[in-house]
Amino acid sequence: MEHKGGQRRQRLQPDTGLNRKRVIILNTTIIFAFIAIFLRLTDLMIFNHKLLAGKAKMQQEKSEDIHVMRGNIYDRRGREFAVNMELESLYCDARDVAIDKERVQRLSSALGMEAHAVEAKFQPEKRFTWVNRKLSTEKALKVRAVLGMDRKVKDPGVKGFGFMTESKRFYPKGELASNIIGNVGMDNQPLEGVELFYDKYLRTYGGKVHFSRDASGKELSSGVEMEAKGNDIQLTIDESLQFIAETELAKVMAKWRSVAATAIIMDPFTGEILALANRPSYDLNNLGRANRADVRNRPITDIYEPGSTFKIVVGAAALEENLVTVNNTFDCSRGAIEVGGKVIHDAHRHGLLTFKEVIQKSSNVGSIMIGMKLGKENVYKYAKLFGYGEKTGIDLPGEVSGWIRKPEKWSATSIGAIPIGQEVAVTPLQVLRAYSMVANGGYLVTPHVVSEIRTHEGQPVYTFKDTGKKRVLSEKTATIFKDILKTVVEEGGTATGAAVDGNQVAGKTGTAQLVDRRTKRYSKDRFISSFVGFVPADNPKLAIIVVVYEPKGSIYGGVVAAPVFKSIAGQTLSYLNVPRDDVGEKNLLLVAK
Repeated sequence: MEHKGGQRRQRLQPDTGLNRKRVIILNTTIIFAFIAIFLRLTDLMIFNHKLLAGKAKMQQEKSEDIHVMRGNIYDRRGREFAVNMELESLYCDARDVAIDKERVQRLSSALGMEAHAVEAKFQPEKRFTWVNRKLSTEKALKVRAVLGMDRKVKDPGVKGFGFMTESKRFYPKGELASNIIGNVGMDNQPLEGVELFYDKYLRTYGGKVHFSRDASGKELSSGVEMEAKGNDIQLTIDESLQFIAETELAKVMAKWRSVAATAIIMDPFTGEILALANRPSYDLNNLGRANRADVRNRPITDIYEPGSTFKIVVGAAALEENLVTVNNTFDCSRGAIEVGGKVIHDAHRHGLLTFKEVIQKSSNVGSIMIGMKLGKENVYKYAKLFGYGEKTGIDLPGEVSGWIRKPEKWSATSIGAIPIGQEVAVTPLQVLRAYSMVANGGYLVTPHVVSEIRTHEGQPVYTFKDTGKKRVLSEKTATIFKDILKTVVEEGGTATGAAVDGNQVAGKTGTAQLVDRRTKRYSKDRFISSFVGFVPADNPKLAIIVVVYEPKGSIYGGVVAAPVFKSIAGQTLSYLNVPRDDVGEKNLLLVAK
């Protein structure tokens, strides 16, 4: 018994060597597991922290740029040209969207979209997608009802959709001054005009909308982070004068069935643009319906041969260089002159003309003779001094410089063509600027449409200062030529139709042929008619140019454009309460009596 029992007790003794091995293996496995976990955590938390944190953020958070309030744009009297509207935009998280076909159809109808276009927005890989933006109040209400977001409608609603408030640009005057104001796109990105040129002042750097979700995709929070409103701009433009100019252009286009027309009203001493009008034009609130040609700002983007308005260059230059006097005579009796083998005619045959009469009657023959006295170097020099072939520096996008060739590139006929405004390309604003120089006593000014920029609290940020004003003509020459330009509008001149009742006008007509694109020769039936001048002549308050493109029925600037100048100038002088010249004369007579 003992032997057997002893054997049993001996077999029940633990095998300590085997157990020790097991403990070592287990402990080693645990240690290595902890080391592996530690190394992995070190890799995740230290070496790949930024990468993984970024991935987590992308999965858990979503932010979308939004475009917030731009500054407002006002006319010189504080009347609104561009403001902002707060409208709602519909967005979705396609991963949460669960919507049946019938409701998609109703939603598309409420949005004014095709059903397939709405369904295309539901892309599962996208956390944030715009469905339709900047909805009208009426549309937004309809969409809320369809999606069950309207509390008045008992509907379980559709998940995955939301509304966000966005700023939309609104132009209260619609078409008025559209080529000056310009416009913005859906994201308030600037496209044209002041909106583009002064974008850095008008815009803010935008804002963001933030979304946070848990692992199951449930939205935890959302919020909008916005910047402050942009700066406000005050224009030099006067809304009433802009309306006058645009109205008169519409009339002249209808009367002469022209392709287009433009007019500019400017202060000749400061360069402030009071009105800059185009016809045809477009509605800033319906940009999608506009023709590209209507968006073009013709006074600064379209070049043309100025015709007789360019005669100011040779006329004033000859006076400045003391090559002529007012009473010097020129024999224009032949009615034509040959230059480089080409014969150039006068529109009407004249006899012996004084220098003054050459300008008054717009004689091509006389002007060419004056140009020959000057020589091509001086003609070119003064053309450049008058600002031709150079940008004016106006604060609007798209301005072109025009051109005039250097003397070494002139042909044998150029000395005959250029003095009468051919072989030269200018913009209407360049011509107006040159005549303003005669009006103000000889200074070349910088045209501009913005007078001041302020924060929305009213603190000034920018004020226009003309640092480029320079004297080009002596005061004596400017005064003499001003007196000559008066005679153009008087009896015997080419622009009696520009005369304003009660105030004396000084100015010049222009009639220029367009080049036929097919033949590369001057067209026989396509012309540009213009008149440029200033009023009151002896104390100018306004410089105005009118350009009518391709009128039908008459081509002469004195017939087509001069009456438009008269109408615009007369209404503008009345609006600005500028005294009549004849009132001063009557008062002097009363004092004398």
